[in-house]
Amino acid sequence: MKKIIKLLAVLLLAVSLPFVCAAENSGEATPVRVAALKGPTGMSVAHMMTENDGTYEFTLAAAPAEVNALVISGQVDIASVPINVGSVLYNKTEGGVKALALTTRGMLYLLEKGDTIHSVADLEGKTILYAGQGATPEYVTEYILAANGVSATLETEAEHAAVASKAIEGLADLVLLPEPQVTNVLMKNPDFRIALDITEEFAAAAKKNGFENAQLSMSVVIARKEFAEAHPDQVAAFMDALKASIAFANENVADAAQEIAALEIIPAAKVAEKALPSCRLVFVSGEDMQAQAAPLYDILFAANPASVGGQVPDEAFYLK
Repeated sequence: MKKIIKLLAVLLLAVSLPFVCAAENSGEATPVRVAALKGPTGMSVAHMMTENDGTYEFTLAAAPAEVNALVISGQVDIASVPINVGSVLYNKTEGGVKALALTTRGMLYLLEKGDTIHSVADLEGKTILYAGQGATPEYVTEYILAANGVSATLETEAEHAAVASKAIEGLADLVLLPEPQVTNVLMKNPDFRIALDITEEFAAAAKKNGFENAQLSMSVVIARKEFAEAHPDQVAAFMDALKASIAFANENVADAAQEIAALEIIPAAKVAEKALPSCRLVFVSGEDMQAQAAPLYDILFAANPASVGGQVPDEAFYLK
């Protein structure tokens, strides 16, 4: 009986071994699950998505709340989110996510119908129409105004598209908008021009207040801590691919715009091509990432602690 059992064991091993070896040598692996937002935040991964050979499983979402739910539930491994959302998720998951890289610098601009605004001081007594109440656009604008001792009225709309529509129809003279809405307005109403670059004004205001390295970063790529610690090689490979994807977008604007439109990250290639340079795609990781993001988190926390999830992320947030 023992000889029969041993013989059966040997036969079972012989039958199963080829299948085990085939699985090991097939090169097949579970795809890395990646979520990104439509719009500028998703532009950074457009070339990755176009060239994807099955290494990644991408999900494009229309709103940050959709991505938040995917991260918290563990349905994605890596996600590209607005800068403040990265901190919110870090706090909500009790340190369960890691920041990998900053991917967009500020894409906010003040548009004027006319030619009277040339500095922040010129905004004294003016009314600015914007969307993003209780979010980064509001807090950053208020910070810039306060740093320059300027009093202006902020009038809010629910969505950026509504602000853009009013500008296009000539129903507002001063509007604060991100790309690609900026390009949309400039293409449809030539009476408007870019009056102020909010990224530059924020850096100048932060410097006045002692934040030398502060940058208005708008997007951060995060990974679930559990995934990052279990799969460091896959995270490193993703970082390399992301960096290359961003370089492609910056160096091949027309081709990248076609990819972005084909993926419906931004619907029209013409708009994407004009907007892409103003979206300031970057790849900033490690110590530089922390040096640039930490002051912004401090500023947002001072404006409203809830905007960053109740507290500023500590050093463990940053993957180095």
